[in-house]
Amino acid sequence: MNKKLNYSTKMINATFKIKVYGKDENGKRINKLVGVAGLIALIGVDLMNKLLKRAFACMQDACYCKLRRGIKVTFYNY
Repeated sequence: MNKKLNYSTKMINATFKIKVYGKDENGKRINKLVGVAGLIALIGVDLMNKLLKRAFACMQDACYCKLRRGIKVTFYNY
């Protein structure tokens, strides 16, 4: 089943800087800025849609989303 993002890639990259911190599925530590494709590779489309909805509703400078698997995703507004 092909899943699509609720927002365009251009709009997401123009609005946010996305930082990921924690451990990936191989146990390797990560702490880097990622784009839309990088975040989809880490968490998947369904979860990304949920986090983007939360980030666009957030009225602060940064929206912090902590996942149970040990990954922390931060959306920084421009």
